[in-house]
Amino acid sequence: MSSSSPLAQPRQWWADLHVLHQRIAPRFTRSEQRQRALAYLQALLSPIERKNGWQIAEQIGERTPFGVQRLLSTAQWDAEVVRDDLREYVLKHLQTPEAVLILDETGFLKKGTQSAGVQRQYSGTAGRVENCQIGVFLAYATPHGTALIDRELFLPKSWVDDPARCAAAQIPETVGAATKPQLALAMVERAFTGGVHAAWVTGDAVYSASNVRSFLEQRQQPYVLAVASNCSVWTWDQSGPKQTQVADVAQQFEPDQWQTWSAGSGSKGDRLFEWAWVSVTQLMGPAVSAGLGPILPAGFERWVLVRRSLKDPTDLAYYLAFAPSSTTLSEVVLAAGSRWAIEVAFEMAKGEVGLDHYEVRSWVGWYRHITLAMLAHAFLTVVTAHEKKGGLSTTLS
Repeated sequence: MSSSSPLAQPRQWWADLHVLHQRIAPRFTRSEQRQRALAYLQALLSPIERKNGWQIAEQIGERTPFGVQRLLSTAQWDAEVVRDDLREYVLKHLQTPEAVLILDETGFLKKGTQSAGVQRQYSGTAGRVENCQIGVFLAYATPHGTALIDRELFLPKSWVDDPARCAAAQIPETVGAATKPQLALAMVERAFTGGVHAAWVTGDAVYSASNVRSFLEQRQQPYVLAVASNCSVWTWDQSGPKQTQVADVAQQFEPDQWQTWSAGSGSKGDRLFEWAWVSVTQLMGPAVSAGLGPILPAGFERWVLVRRSLKDPTDLAYYLAFAPSSTTLSEVVLAAGSRWAIEVAFEMAKGEVGLDHYEVRSWVGWYRHITLAMLAHAFLTVVTAHEKKGGLSTTLS
């Protein structure tokens, strides 16, 4: 744990962690496991270098890791219910109308072939193809802090097609093939059902699939989602309607359409880029008056948004946005820039509470460790937010 961590300074956090533990304690059927869950959270928040079975056991005063392993494997508790407790905790302390839901993934480098979902696949964490697991996450980002509130383990096709391998990793038979966008959509649906309200939903290009965008538009939920350069939108020319790639749309912007805006503050100050956008309605031109334009909820609009580097004009990023027609470019830019917050959350969760330190191989073990690590990270985020407001609350439940 870094010396700047709030947990390295005040003593009040200990009492607050016990209060948080009371929120999840009823999820454990046996008192032994209830206490071990608290000890596990304390160990994740401790300064030990690696949060694996042996070191956590040593930290909590147990001679072997068997008790920790039981907590993550055979003990009777439901990680899905604890995840819901986590979401409610985050909403209680961080909820704000400005909140943004962020979809992204992170890789967990692994050796061997037995860990659930592991295979050689691209990991953005490593920046290359590695033997790893991929976790898809949903973050709740606010000006006060960002917390991870949901997670799904991506199961590659090679696993789905191998029932024996799935059984060995304790993957339930009910788990079938699901794309990353499908996993993301399930998490967003759960968040809304659980009472989450957000000003925006944003995410990487992987999560801008049409089913995700359609769901959000049906809910009239504003979004700004990154897309690949070859993503197509409908436009109109002399020959009639046609599909045009967003990269080609970007080439049609006039010099005065580009505006410099900050995508938020980074470690080196404002993250400044040039931005330009155009409405899909405008791209369709005459088709709209002929009744052939895009079908949109009343008062809403879709846009193609393009970001350009100040240093390298050929360095472009592309987005599709959906929001009320009165939305300004600066608002969309800030929403797009907020995606950076989940990267900070991943870094903090891995560095401070051992999100990626687990040594479990089973499906159940992955979800249990990840959920408890997310809860520890959320606690750290809430503590930090309360400190910034002038002191810790004694009721951080």
